[in-house]
Amino acid sequence: MPSQARGFTLLELMVVVAIVALATAGATLALRDSSATQLEREGLRLSALLESARAQSRTSGVPVVWRQRPDGFEFLGVKPRRNSQDSLAEPRAWLNPETRAEVTQPTGAQVLVLGPEPLIAAQRLVLLQGDKQLTLATDGLSPFAVVPTP
Repeated sequence: MPSQARGFTLLELMVVVAIVALATAGATLALRDSSATQLEREGLRLSALLESARAQSRTSGVPVVWRQRPDGFEFLGVKPRRNSQDSLAEPRAWLNPETRAEVTQPTGAQVLVLGPEPLIAAQRLVLLQGDKQLTLATDGLSPFAVVPTP
């Protein structure tokens, strides 16, 4: 009588390895630093809004100013659009109430001036949440983008 070989087949081992890999990937994503993710999301949102306001300033020929408010920020100089639910003319709240912003360039400025000229002054803004920070900047010609904090 031939004896039966006992053990796992290659297919069974591959299934177990795949399950372990999926579980590890899920745990890694679940453990990602949520405060850094929130700040990154806030930075991307703000850079897109700044560029949208800058484009509106160029097309209307009217300077648009960004300034921080106690609960968020607003764009001054933008005309409200009729029947628009997402107008830049409305004040906006931060995604996270702990977010703060500081204009660091030009030195001593409290606001960002976004046009109407195609070339504006170099500007830099730091977003803060607790001990985390993220810097948005433009050299005046390129769009606002996240840059390494000096």
